[in-house]
Amino acid sequence: MRILLSNDDGYFAPGLAALERALLPLGQVTVVAPERDRSGASNSLTLDRPLSVRQAPSGFYYVNGTPTDCVHLAVTGLLPELPDVVVSGVNAGANMGDDTIYSGTVAAATEGFLLGIPSMAVSLVSGEHEHFETAARVAAELVQRFAQHRIDQPILLNVNVPDVPYDALCGSKVTRLGKRHKAEPVVKATNPRGDTVYWVGAAGRAQDAGEGTDFHATAAQMVSVTPLQMDLTRFGQMELVGNWLQRPRAA
Repeated sequence: MRILLSNDDGYFAPGLAALERALLPLGQVTVVAPERDRSGASNSLTLDRPLSVRQAPSGFYYVNGTPTDCVHLAVTGLLPELPDVVVSGVNAGANMGDDTIYSGTVAAATEGFLLGIPSMAVSLVSGEHEHFETAARVAAELVQRFAQHRIDQPILLNVNVPDVPYDALCGSKVTRLGKRHKAEPVVKATNPRGDTVYWVGAAGRAQDAGEGTDFHATAAQMVSVTPLQMDLTRFGQMELVGNWLQRPRAA
């Protein structure tokens, strides 16, 4: 099995190393990751300059671009053969609810999905980041399922794993995305030159964390597995907007 790994925390991140160790027994593993932390890069592609690919002593390839760049380069020309699966992570922190819109971790997996490859994003739900091995083991189990039980549809999974020892997990659950409150206010500061600068505020607390959501599952120490889609069309408003377009303009 050919497995492509990427992330948004950078090629030196401990979560990526843990993921490679867990997946090596399953097949041929290639790592193509950003050269630095690109958290929050979302699905951006670098189109205003050429990209370079270098190889670290670990054997990992790193790119001076975004997580999406990494997977795009790997799949469309860097690798001699297409991977069977793309795995992104293990992210140092949750990617639940609205996080998925901004997440570079999810974006790397999304690029694999858009290029026709089964893909998953894997994140560790905690601020402590103690149990990357737990999340990596969960990812390996899911990849084994891909190998043994093929799904006959394009698949993109967002996986969030509680930051606990593997034996403390209470199973896994298919979930929907929850929703957060709006973000905290920006943090205003002054740089050494006396200029005012702003840090983007922290993500808001969970607003919709009820039964069936990713927030609810991970709070119960369960692995949350959310199938994602990329069609952003709001079908429920098509008739509403169609009627709005038909209204006559004021004279």
